[in-house]
Parts: sequence; C-alpha cells; structure tokens
Amino acid sequence: MNRREFVRTGSQLAAGMLLVSAKTAFGYQANSAVRHGLLGCGNRGTSVATSFSQNTSAQVVALADIFPDQLAAGKDHFDKVNAGLGRAPIDAKLMFRGPHAFEQLAACKDVDSIQISTPPFFHVHHLKAAVEAGKHVYCEKPVGIDVVQAREALEIAKKVGPKQSVDVGFQCRMAPPIAAIAEKIQAGALGKIATVSGNYNAPASTEKVHPGASPEEYRLRNWLWDRVLSGDILVEQNIHIIDLGNWMLGAHPLKATATGGRNILDHWGDIWDNYQVDFTYPGDVHFSFASTQFGSDGRFDAGLKLFGSKGSATVPYSGPIQITGASAWEWQDSASAAQGGGQFAANGAFLDNLKFADRDKDRGFIDSIVNGPAHNQIAAGVETALSCMLGRMAGYQRREVTWDDLLAHGETYELGLDLAKFA
Repeated sequence: MNRREFVRTGSQLAAGMLLVSAKTAFGYQANSAVRHGLLGCGNRGTSVATSFSQNTSAQVVALADIFPDQLAAGKDHFDKVNAGLGRAPIDAKLMFRGPHAFEQLAACKDVDSIQISTPPFFHVHHLKAAVEAGKHVYCEKPVGIDVVQAREALEIAKKVGPKQSVDVGFQCRMAPPIAAIAEKIQAGALGKIATVSGNYNAPASTEKVHPGASPEEYRLRNWLWDRVLSGDILVEQNIHIIDLGNWMLGAHPLKATATGGRNILDHWGDIWDNYQVDFTYPGDVHFSFASTQFGSDGRFDAGLKLFGSKGSATVPYSGPIQITGASAWEWQDSASAAQGGGQFAANGAFLDNLKFADRDKDRGFIDSIVNGPAHNQIAAGVETALSCMLGRMAGYQRREVTWDDLLAHGETYELGLDLAKFA
C-alpha cells in the first residue's frame, strides 16, 4: 500500500458512493426515527448520543458497555432524555454488557445505526462487526491506532454496502464557521499556500477512580493515559487539527520530523505530554504543529493558521475566524465567538466556533441514512489517522519518517489485556 495505491483506493471508495440513487437505496421515510445504539457509555459517547437524540430524528434505543456501572448510568441518562422527548425508556433487553457487548449490539435487529465511542484501540474491531452486520455506523476518530489497523479499516471500507452510511467523527469540518472558511481557502482565497501552523494545548485528562478496580480495570478506565488504548495524544486528540490541515490543503503529509516527550506528567501511563511536529506536504508546504496536554489550570487553545501568497487565514476553536489580504473576510459571528473564553470540553461538546459542530455532523449522518446519498468516510478517516501516526513515529524514533516508511513499517500495537476477565 504505497501512497499512490492509498489515494486510488480512497478515491474509488468515495466515487462509488456517488452512484447510489437515494430513492431506490434507502428504505426510510423522511421523518422516521432511526433506531440508534450507543457502544461505549462514557463521557464523549453519552454527549454525542444525546446530540443525536436532541438534534435529529434518531432515537437512542440500545446501550452497550463493558462496565455495568457505566451501562446503568447510560440508562439513567437516556431514560431522562427520552422522557423529555416523549419517547420510551431504554428496554432492558437492549442493554448489553461485557467484552462481547459489541457483537450483541451488532446482531440486534432492533438497531439501525451504531455509534462507536469505545477506546480507540477497539474502533476498527468494532467497526468490522457493525459493518458486517449491515448497520449504519458513526465511528469516533481515530480509525485505527497503528498501521495494521489502518490497513484493516480500508478492507472494511470495501465491504460497506450501497445502502450503508459510515461516518467518522471529524465534527470540526461541519462547524459552520470552519466549513465557510475552508470553502474559501479551497477556492484559492489565499493564493498559493506556503506554510501552516497549528496547535492543540489542553489540560491534563482526569483520573477515573473506581473502588476495588483491578490493575486491568484501572487501565481500561484510564485509557486516555495508555498509548496502546488511545494511540497517544497526537492520534487521539490532536487529530482534529491535523485533519483540518489535511482537509484545507487537500492532501496528506509526505514526511515528518518530530520531538516531544513526557516532561510534566508523573501519573501512571506512558502517553507523552507534548509534541512538536513538522509535516511536509506536496509542493514543499510545511505544517508546523505543537501540542501540550498537562496541568489543571484549564488552559486551552487550539486552531490553525495558513499563510499564502494572497493572504492568511486564522481558524481557531475560539476567537475570530477570518482571512486577511486580497480576499479579506470574517465570519459574521466572530465577535460573539470571541466572548466564549475558549473553555476546554472534556466531552468534546465545545462552544464558540464549534458550538454547532456536533449538531450539524449528526444531522448530516442521519440525513444520509434517511434521504441519501450514503456516506463512506472510512478511507478519509484512515488517511488522517495515518498522518498522525506519521508524526508519532517520527517523534518516537527521533528521525525523519516518510509516508512510505510508515506504511512499509507495518506498525502494530498489542493490547496485552484479557478482556474475558470482564465477562
């Protein structure tokens, strides 16, 4: 799978989905409820599924989680959400617990779509089960934490049926101000782009403590601190900014150099707390990316800046989104967005410029199911995941790594955990 083959595969998958006729391929009526199942009842999963309930015609009818306490908390939450919307509570028969819960959810005939919000290590495994069961899938990023998983995901993409929609959780692309400025950048408002800078500076994630938890359970509950379960901060969290860079440049990086390490964090785990990555894109365009994830003072700052021959663009999570130069432009609500203060949201439900990102992403997914055309975003998700892996490998190995080096390496991580203990 060299770069040319990768691009060709992704293009074929994307083009193939455009041939589907919505009238013949989709069996849903315009206003019918899509029966939605949540796999992973944690913080982010609950937030996204709540957005589906409140902003679309989808109804959360089933829950699955490896831990009984999270499953119970999920039922309590969604029973209240459903009651507020005049809907029935979650049926106890549609609650699945343990290491095989994902298989039971995939096999459930009372579920149309599955939302995968489990730790990243499991995303591709769970995606395979859901796609093979014929479900529509909303899969959180990343689509794979190593090269072997990325290759498997591309094979899964080929099996997505013409009536299936599979979305990847890159909701930042759907945020109205970001979508608006991206359209202008892609239309040439900046002229020839010379360089890009980006950053994602966030506070440390908090410890998840559960009385009597074994070391294995502690590891699973604190998966954000584990590089195998999470992919490290570059792949798990910083991926949103790198995805925006790929999207606006219309390409993935060809090579990367990187530094970083674990200079502040002293709790259990092996993730790094800082990265500095220089990505090189086609045309010798350089994307300088920096990330930090430590501290408890609430610091948060994330965004992109692009510099071109005709002007520059500023694309932050919080603050004015604008273009300066020959094609000067500013998002109309930038002034009010700047008042939001740039608060970090551990559940991913950001305000400011991302206020409507989840809403619009969720609506787009459900509309693809009800009205068509179907989505198949797996290849695009893999491309960004591999871009992050490229930077991570360059950092770990302290050397320049090319895209072809990464793919040839066949990088793979082993879980080293017996999930049968949680049956």
